[in-house]
Parts: sequence; C-alpha cells; structure tokens
Amino acid sequence: MDWEKYSRQILFRGIGKAGQERLLQSRVLIIGCGALGAAQAEMLARAGVGFLRLVDRDFVEESNLQRQIMFEERDAAERLPKAIACARRVARINADVRAEAVVADVNYKNIEQLIADVDVVLDGTDNFETRYLINDACVKHGKPWIYGAAVGSYGLTMTIRPGVTPCLRCVFEKIPPPASSPTCDTAGILLPVILTVASIQVTEALKLLTGCIEKLHGGLIQVDVWEASFHRVSLQKGRASAKCPACQHRRFEFLEASVRQSALTLCGRNAVHISSLGDVSLDLREIAERLKLLGEVTLKEFLLVFRVNGYELNLFPDGHCIVKGTEDMALARSLYARYIGI
Repeated sequence: MDWEKYSRQILFRGIGKAGQERLLQSRVLIIGCGALGAAQAEMLARAGVGFLRLVDRDFVEESNLQRQIMFEERDAAERLPKAIACARRVARINADVRAEAVVADVNYKNIEQLIADVDVVLDGTDNFETRYLINDACVKHGKPWIYGAAVGSYGLTMTIRPGVTPCLRCVFEKIPPPASSPTCDTAGILLPVILTVASIQVTEALKLLTGCIEKLHGGLIQVDVWEASFHRVSLQKGRASAKCPACQHRRFEFLEASVRQSALTLCGRNAVHISSLGDVSLDLREIAERLKLLGEVTLKEFLLVFRVNGYELNLFPDGHCIVKGTEDMALARSLYARYIGI
C-alpha cells in the first residue's frame, strides 16, 4: 500500500493511520450518480474508501456537464450510462478503490439487496419517492444513510442513524405535493451548492466510517450559497416522531409494490422515467431489429435509442426507459407499451 497517497489526510487528527485503514476496508453505496452523487463519488474515491457501489438509471447528457463533475463531453456524446462513466472515472482516480457500476432503477425489488453489504448509504437522488424508499430500507436493516438535496442555490442534508436519530419520515412526514416546491427546471441550479451539500454528506460519511460518531453534526443543515446563509436545526437530542410509520411502527410502506410509482417526470428534461417491469434482462439487439422498421434506431453497448413521431425512447437492458419529448406519464407509458411491449 502506498500510504503517501493519503499522507495529508492521515495527518489530519480526525482520520490518522487507523482511520485511513478503516476507510480502505469500508463499503459505500451511492444512489444516484448525477450532481450530488458524482461529487460524492469523486471525494470518496480520493479519500480511499475501498468499495463504492454506484447506482443510476440515467445516461449522460450535455446539460449535465455544468454541475455533474464526474462527466466529460465525450461521455455525453456517447450517452454513456452515468453509473458506468462514474465507475470508469473512479478507476482513473484511484486504483485502490473498487467501483461497482449498477445501471438500474432503484425500487422496492432491489433496494434491500443493494444496501445489504455496505456500511453507509449516500443519497444522490432527485425525488422524494426514492428517498422514502431508501429510508424504509435503511431503517428496516439498521443502515446509516445521509440525505441530501439541492435546487437553485439552496441545499439540505441530514444524517440518519436508525434507532439513534429521527429518520427522514420523522422530519418530512409526507411527500411534498406536485408543483409545491421549486425544481431545477423552474429555479435552475448552481454547481457550488451541489459541492457544498455533497461535501457535508461525504464528511459525515467519513466520520461514520472511521468511528468518529461524536463529531456528527446531529441536525438538519440548510445552506444557501447565493445568500451566504447556513443554518442547522438540531435533531441529535430530538426524539423520533411517535407517529412515524417507519422507525416507530416498523411499517415500511415504500418497500411494498402497492406504493411503487411506475412513471416519474424528470427534472427539467421534458421526459418521463418508466420503471422496469419485473425482473428482466433485455436483448437490445433483438429489439433494435424489430424497431428499425418503425423509426430511427441507435444501438449502443448499454442503451437503445428509438426515435419516432417526435418522441425518443431510451431503453436500458433491465427494462427501464426514459421517454423524451413529453411530461405526460400516461402518454409515456403508452409509448413504452406500444413499442417495447413488456
């Protein structure tokens, strides 16, 4: 082991040689490799966290490059899946780190398997449904996880330790209703707030992984980089909500198929994500042969792109699909059923 690589981090008293050894043996799951997730992966790889599981359902586009620091123009040109592009960059950053890319939709069927053998889960997602799903799975299995969100110049983060701190549903009891909050489509987003929130998340992860529990910030942090404001609502001594279905009543509703959302509009994309239907592994080449008579088909290693009547279907091997050209979920599902047929 070349300890010189981590010499400046080892000099920091909070880490030291023992802490660095623990990091190299640690396993972290990052759910979502977009803006927050890309920054998290970059920092954790450079810190020498030994194993990173990188999960994302999407591919790289040119509009991502302003804020998603793992990706380059060639990734967007190739429409490389974000998890693959992220893992390849990790490999270039630090040979000590093993990165496992998972190109998949995170849902009630796979979340428990994804978290089973990791030490900490980091939230890099962009919607509350997936965060409630992460919360249910982590509370059920006692896994610490770190929530993060950002839009415009404003960001939020909190660290959840099941059985010790309030969980996400204690603080945010219900999913915010549609159109009730700004999105990157309506408010835009600045890279500095992404890096600020991700930095706090990664620092909390390093504390958990090295056993420095007493240094956790113990609150809900709110930051606005444009207004130069920083506020922490203390949660460490607060009790979990007595009404919380997850951590108090052990009802994990988002791990049930009955609450699964099969379609979801994507932030600022004029697109809809269709969840994979069942446990499938598609032969994209076979599907491309069938579709080329109906429209324009581009087949890549990890992705099939089908353009027809002004719409674009981006189909992945596990069956999930991003339908571009509409925000109408019913229409997107109809296009999926019509052309993919599963």
